[in-house]
Amino acid sequence: MDFQAGILQDGSPMESLEKQLICPICLEMFSKPVVILPCQHNLCRKCANDVFQAANPYGQSRASLISGGRFRCPSCRHEVLLDRHGVYGLQRNLLVENIIDIYKQECSSRPLKKGEHPMCKEHEDERINIYCVTCEVPTCSMCKVFGAHKDCEVAPLQTVFQGQKTELNNCISMLVAGNDRIQTIISQLEDSCQSTEENSEAAKRELCARFDALAALLEEKKAELLQRISQEQADKTAFIQSLIGQYKEQLEKSSRLVETAIQAAEETGGAAFLMNAKQLIKMIVEASKGGCLDKIEPGYESMDAFSVSLDHLTEAVHALDFDPAEEDEEYFDGEEEEVEE
Repeated sequence: MDFQAGILQDGSPMESLEKQLICPICLEMFSKPVVILPCQHNLCRKCANDVFQAANPYGQSRASLISGGRFRCPSCRHEVLLDRHGVYGLQRNLLVENIIDIYKQECSSRPLKKGEHPMCKEHEDERINIYCVTCEVPTCSMCKVFGAHKDCEVAPLQTVFQGQKTELNNCISMLVAGNDRIQTIISQLEDSCQSTEENSEAAKRELCARFDALAALLEEKKAELLQRISQEQADKTAFIQSLIGQYKEQLEKSSRLVETAIQAAEETGGAAFLMNAKQLIKMIVEASKGGCLDKIEPGYESMDAFSVSLDHLTEAVHALDFDPAEEDEEYFDGEEEEVEE
């Protein structure tokens, strides 16, 4: 309670003290007993109970009496948790109650001054003591008898005061309860936002895992097809290399036969020439006919048989999309059944 600050600002210690002793709910001076909240703000016990009832409309049930309840401080919005005793479990602020007693005693001992009660502007010596119901303004008795409100309907000022004070208190309770409901909705929306983020992260992880598995499957299939191409390449090149070896061997034999034939042709003696000529000619004739070596067919080196078309896979990848929700499928199935019926 900022007592010294009030004295310095207003210049009247009693007025400053009175401002510090006003309940934020009923807007009147605290009534005994005064309860102190965990946030160190004070409330009348009746006002605290009204706020609690407004924030816990089902608080009279047996389960609520066991588990207590909660409400928010009307001054700072701090959440107050109550045990099974409810507001009766809150600690009383005896210091504030003693200050109220001292203040009331001081006020009762002071003489009433003229300026302490609102006075009528039209009749300066008349106190404002009635309420004009027609014009909805407080006024004095002289205004009702001789003044501007003589034809208006009036009511006792205290009666109207109590009625509007009660209405204001009810509005405050409704507003506090509405704020609690709004806070509950905000908490629910925040929880929904957090759940949305968590579910999105889980969906992303699952999607990445599925695509990683698909990529691994494609890599495995690619490796398998590459192995088949490599095996075919090895088989063909091995066969061609064997043919090359055979033809080189035949070429080497033919080259040696040519050298032998040249040497024989250079022989000048008839007898010596004729001794080997016939056999040599026969060997040359057979060699000129060519051996029965294998040959490769035209297009043997082509690898066109190993071409792969991925157009259908490309179309399937482009057509990838999320599956429709099960709820939607059930909804549409239900509609179809209704149409059939």
